[in-house]
Amino acid sequence: MISAATGAMALLMVTLVKDHGLQYLLAATVLTGVLQVVAGWLRLGSLMRFVARSVITGFVNALAILIFVTQLPELIGASWEVYVMVAAGLAIIYLFPYLTKAVPSPLVAIVVLTGVSVVFGLDIRTVGDMGQLPDSLPIFLFPDVPLTWDTLWIIFPVSVTLAVVGLLESMMTASIVDDLTDSSSNKNRECVGRASPTLRRVSSAAWLDVA
Repeated sequence: MISAATGAMALLMVTLVKDHGLQYLLAATVLTGVLQVVAGWLRLGSLMRFVARSVITGFVNALAILIFVTQLPELIGASWEVYVMVAAGLAIIYLFPYLTKAVPSPLVAIVVLTGVSVVFGLDIRTVGDMGQLPDSLPIFLFPDVPLTWDTLWIIFPVSVTLAVVGLLESMMTASIVDDLTDSSSNKNRECVGRASPTLRRVSSAAWLDVA
């Protein structure tokens, strides 16, 4: 499993970051990792076998819909070059497999369209236009928040929500991969494994949301 920033995680942390700042998000992230480890120790990952196939299918479709909806603002009022590139990308993705399946068609679309954009200097908005990206390596630090019950009262609801959503996303994705590869993954070990990349996942999602 590869962990990265997700729209669902970013949505859950917006209010906390807005009201209390990124330091409280870091504290909530640490607590989220602890809760995920506890979930693994309690073998809660085994409960995934009770999740219906229709729920997993709905989850995947919902992700696709969310991704599509988040991209719509980038298409509204865009230049004509953007619409041409979108059409060309879809054409490559769906038609290229008829030529060969040795190379993934989305990868071909990315390489070809990036090359076209660079060579012709097309007026297309990039990720860098959405905000300044960090240009330095991450540093290790402890959250600068008071260690009080009030702090725990603030971050605990957010941490529980982040832990549950993160585990559900990961577990259902793992179930889909199991079906596609005809294999069986250890869901409880995956719960514990979620804790290590949680800080990167949540902080990255927060950065993307702020940017």
